Amino acid sequence: MRVMVMVKATEDSEAGVMPTDELGAAMGRFNTDLIEAGIMLSGDGLKPSAQGKRIAFDGAERRVLDGPFAETRELVAGYWIWEVRDMDEAVEWVKRCPNPMPGPSEIEIRPFYTLADFEDAMTPQTRAIHEKNAETIAADDGTNA
Repeated sequence: MRVMVMVKATEDSEAGVMPTDELGAAMGRFNTDLIEAGIMLSGDGLKPSAQGKRIAFDGAERRVLDGPFAETRELVAGYWIWEVRDMDEAVEWVKRCPNPMPGPSEIEIRPFYTLADFEDAMTPQTRAIHEKNAETIAADDGTNA
């Protein structure tokens, strides 16, 4: 099961407060454990929402919204992509994580959809498009970035 593990933003992360060296080292050791266990596929921290943009969709209309965005507790400050047996394993790993923020914080775990989840909603032609895209991404050696 592939999951996205999201570190929720706080007032400190939105203010651009950088982690202490002690926290950076602890997170580095945690990431090493994840990599050695074959769980971590990717992960990164995100800059404050003041440096981001949102695109609002309404039918054919597109509207660009500049950060910062309200509701800090709903924002994401960083993420991992993990491959785990099940949600219970993901929870156990998150419980081992150092607190990613200087004060109270939250980490959210969400499973990804797979093509099988859309089986009843896709025609064979649509499925073929998505399968080809997945193959192309898997074969990319980084030159298409």
